[in-house]
This record gives sequence, structure tokens and C-alpha cells, in this order.
Amino acid sequence: MSSTYLRARDHLQQAAAILQGTDSQSRQLLQILQRTINLIDDLPPAPPRPITNVLDFDEFKARRMDHY
Repeated sequence: MSSTYLRARDHLQQAAAILQGTDSQSRQLLQILQRTINLIDDLPPAPPRPITNVLDFDEFKARRMDHY
């Protein structure tokens, strides 16, 4: 799992710990946070990338688009 997902999960867990109110909205937000944390935990691991010096242009384009 990438460090971005791990960081996002940690932030959501911190928010869930803070959000322990008894009102309806707090409970609903807490449930949303917990479901989101579970979704992040259920992400399949990225397949291992082969070690090579060959550039895959499609992968390069996809990674570049992810940063914008």
C-alpha cells in the first residue's frame, strides 16, 4: 500500500477518534469515516514491478496524469 494511502488512513483514524459525539450527525460521520478506512484497508496490493531499464510509455503517461 502506498504511503499516501497509509497517511490518508491515519488521518481518518485520528478524525474518527476525535469524533466520538453522541448526536446523530457525529455518529453518521463516524460511520462514514470507518467505512472509508475499511475501503482503504481492502485495497489490493500493487503488483510488483519488474526491474528493467525499458520504459513503458503507457505507464509513464498514466503516472504523469495522476500528478495533475
